[in-house]
Amino acid sequence: MLVSARHQAQTWKAARRRRTVTADVVNRLARPTDADIAAVDAWWRANNYLTVGQIYLMANPLLREPLAGEHIKPRLLGHWGTSPGLALVYAHASRLIRHTGAQMIYLAGPGHGGPTLVAAGYLEGAYTEIYPNITLDEVGLLRLFRQFSAPGGIPSHASVPTPGSIHEGGELGYVLLHAFGAVMDNPDFIALAVVGDGEAETGPLAGSWNGISFLNPVRDGAVLPVLHLNGAKIAGPTLLARKDRDEVRSLLTGHGYEVIEVDGDDLPGMHYRFADALTRAWASIKAIQAARTTAGGAGLVTGRLGRAGMRALPKAADQGRQAARRNGVVPTVGARAKGSCLRR
Repeated sequence: MLVSARHQAQTWKAARRRRTVTADVVNRLARPTDADIAAVDAWWRANNYLTVGQIYLMANPLLREPLAGEHIKPRLLGHWGTSPGLALVYAHASRLIRHTGAQMIYLAGPGHGGPTLVAAGYLEGAYTEIYPNITLDEVGLLRLFRQFSAPGGIPSHASVPTPGSIHEGGELGYVLLHAFGAVMDNPDFIALAVVGDGEAETGPLAGSWNGISFLNPVRDGAVLPVLHLNGAKIAGPTLLARKDRDEVRSLLTGHGYEVIEVDGDDLPGMHYRFADALTRAWASIKAIQAARTTAGGAGLVTGRLGRAGMRALPKAADQGRQAARRNGVVPTVGARAKGSCLRR
């Protein structure tokens, strides 16, 4: 997540106090109230406005006067098409962290998604902490807009100047590689990686789905890919968005992922459905991680699982999920890792 160091430390400290997954927490996350959704939607709409402003505006940042040609930048960079989806996932992941204290990082794969992440840092206050001249007022907002993708300003990707960024997203295809690397030897960590459907056509990303085979549930964290099928890339339509849904599901299932689909373009319905899907994925991940304490002693030699351990892990994970379901903690889910498809 793009958060200040202080907020990150507070969140991770809370995580150590709230590792237990209870039925109450799962139900509250999966069934948000109308007030919960209104707050998430307000943040999402604010982020969308800041993103549009960075891409298009060089004056009149709060639209206090009618929009005119002289307010628009002469050269436009940044990809609006991917931005609402990135912001939606970010908003709901933030809600999950606030309620659970989960140790989670958000990685945005789609190119030119940078304005969404800059906007998130600005809304959270992290951006102003690092760049005090980008103040939380109209003057600072104008500076935020004018600096985007301008000489002497910031790039259009989530590059080095973006607070908290470890993945730029400009050179497509590497988001899953960075996600898998981030969770290795970090057993309580979750890397939420948004994969653009244009990015999914690149060679590096197509091969990266196999990264799941390199994770060890005993000592590594979990990767939660979100395949953002908005149907378009800069050059035209995307392949995965136009394939038969069963074919796409089979592709991901064959790699070892359980697919959770979220489909639609209606609001606030998308917020409710995505909140439920994200909760299901998180609860299943936590059940698998809880089961590793049962399997950890089987065939574990010098930090690596022997054949007996590899056979024991799926059985122990299934036992952990079954026990959790009996206690009303998680829904009926399976598979080794979680993936979800977000369609707009």
